Amino acid sequence: MYIYGASDQGRVVIDIIDSYEKIHGVFDDDPEIEEVLGYPVLGKVPANFVFDHQLFIAIGDNAIRKRLVLCYQERARFATIIHESAIFSKRANLDEGCVVMEGAIVKVNSNLGKHVIVNTGASIDHDCNVGDFVHIAPQSTLCGGISIGEGTLVGANAIILPRVKVGAWCRIGAGSIVNADIADGETWIDRGLKSVRVSK
Repeated sequence: MYIYGASDQGRVVIDIIDSYEKIHGVFDDDPEIEEVLGYPVLGKVPANFVFDHQLFIAIGDNAIRKRLVLCYQERARFATIIHESAIFSKRANLDEGCVVMEGAIVKVNSNLGKHVIVNTGASIDHDCNVGDFVHIAPQSTLCGGISIGEGTLVGANAIILPRVKVGAWCRIGAGSIVNADIADGETWIDRGLKSVRVSK
């Protein structure tokens, strides 16, 4: 497997897989990063490089992750990673490029789109639909029947209540409780006991 990304997310992904998956190379655009967890960083992906093993885009920023996927999708097959401690229902589905990290839970009839991050200890209950390039941050909870649009960030320890619909490219603040639908591009944060929508 090849890894793109040698910073925070890259270190987490390498730590998950290097005990059971051979890492053939780590790429990153930052010339100051020369090594990560004992692996040499090869720099930028050469212009004509064709990935002869699966590629995983280990970038936490949803927009950057999407840009890189679009850049390399003609030259690579994307890996999917599920940590051995995660609980992933046999009746749930996920698309290419996803990572489900330590202690995460994905329950029955839930569907993850492409290149979704389900971070440490996050919980996705039954019948949820999570769009492409979403990041579900550590310890956040999606109750049953939730829909989340492309590119949305669900902050750490956030809770989304049942059957709420969250649009594309939204930002949900850490620790927030979301009890109403959110339109595309909106930000939702909690200030004390009051939830506040922030304009686009």
